[in-house]
Amino acid sequence: MKRAIMGIAIAAVATMGLVQTAGADALDDIRKAKKIRIAVDLGVPPYGMTDEKMQPSGSDIETAKALAKDWGLEFEHVPTTGATRIPSLQTGKADLVISSLSVTAERAKVIDFSTAYAVLRTVIAAPKSVQGLKSMADLDGKTVGTVRGTTHDTQLTREGPKGMKLVRYEDDATEGQAFLSGQVDIFSTAEMLVGQLDKKNPARQVEVKFVLDNFKLAIGIKKDETRLLEEVNKWVAAKLKDGTLNAIYKKQFGTDLPDVILKQ
Repeated sequence: MKRAIMGIAIAAVATMGLVQTAGADALDDIRKAKKIRIAVDLGVPPYGMTDEKMQPSGSDIETAKALAKDWGLEFEHVPTTGATRIPSLQTGKADLVISSLSVTAERAKVIDFSTAYAVLRTVIAAPKSVQGLKSMADLDGKTVGTVRGTTHDTQLTREGPKGMKLVRYEDDATEGQAFLSGQVDIFSTAEMLVGQLDKKNPARQVEVKFVLDNFKLAIGIKKDETRLLEEVNKWVAAKLKDGTLNAIYKKQFGTDLPDVILKQ
């Protein structure tokens, strides 16, 4: 009799645990709240930026708004930086991250990624007057600016020569200002930002010296939120098929998404 009662009790506890686990579901929470909180860094134009009315804009903002609209939800923008994108998911501050977030093996250990929706190329840039920068080895003995928590920060930290000194900035805007003011000459960044910096200060004649890497961009989701990940993947697939994501990308970058994204 005692064994039977003990068995029933254990089963009851196990059932309660299953119910609690099933109840802790991000997709259900989002639907119940009737809004979705999406983290987007506004310091990485044209992915994320502010318009002339100081409102959030850019391709990632448009992507986030399109997802919210298609799901019948209110869109809530969660401000973030390169370094705080993943923590915003882990702490529950954001439901998703759509913020020029490159897919890497290191990040995949702590968050889940959707199917890729766009691309980003990272480069080393410097004034035209700075010669002899053709590869990572040429950074030996140089001071190089980078943005904390980005893929180019990680790559330079891991692969850069021992004699290179890294100066980390909190976001792209701060790094850009440091370059324009002469605090740093050589820096890593997203390729599309180089032309914008050149327009702001043409006297410095900034140019791409060499490419660090090409990355697929994906939507970041808290680890093990399987149902939410499945729904996001369905949405990305549908929006790639109907041309929505390509139109958003082309509006900001002037070119179509590459086949590596369109033909996944």
